Amino acid sequence: MQRVLIPVDQVSTFVGKLFAWSIVILTVAVSYEVFSRYVLRSPTTWAYDASYILYGALFIMAGAYALSRNAHVRGDFLYRTWSPRRQALMDLVLYFLFFFPGIIAFIFAGYGFAAQSWMTHEHSAYSPDGLPVYQYKTLIPATGVLLLLQGIVEVARCIFCLRRGEWPQRLHDVEELENVILAQHAEAANPTGGRP
Repeated sequence: MQRVLIPVDQVSTFVGKLFAWSIVILTVAVSYEVFSRYVLRSPTTWAYDASYILYGALFIMAGAYALSRNAHVRGDFLYRTWSPRRQALMDLVLYFLFFFPGIIAFIFAGYGFAAQSWMTHEHSAYSPDGLPVYQYKTLIPATGVLLLLQGIVEVARCIFCLRRGEWPQRLHDVEELENVILAQHAEAANPTGGRP
């Protein structure tokens, strides 16, 4: 089963990490705008558009990556006290009640927005240069497809957990600070690791 789940996680990870570089480009663009505006007294005409396009791309394209790492916000104060089977059952119900209908609507609406934007070669109306935004709007249905694929994988994980009583392994590349602190406290409380 892992041979089926992990490749989708890897695609989500690759896309998320690729678009994470948007923050570097965004930082350079905003820094240049600040320098140009306050030192050279010549503000750019493209910085506002570039900033919302880059930040938006980073935000939406990281969704599937966050889902693959189980990093989306939930009511953890309740959820973490439940057994894995109960967690999986609740996740499964919520995926079918809210996630899949929302993502399917997101894909169809996003495709409409992107198609219309490409037909009109839409440019931004917020700056004099009017940067093109039709490529950016193409990310909307692309994000939806990535989230749909990752959602299918998450449903498979829920079914696995319902059958086995434990969650299958996930790829890990980052760790919640809370988990790191809890592990450090557990290690400090038991420095021998349970050995006599």
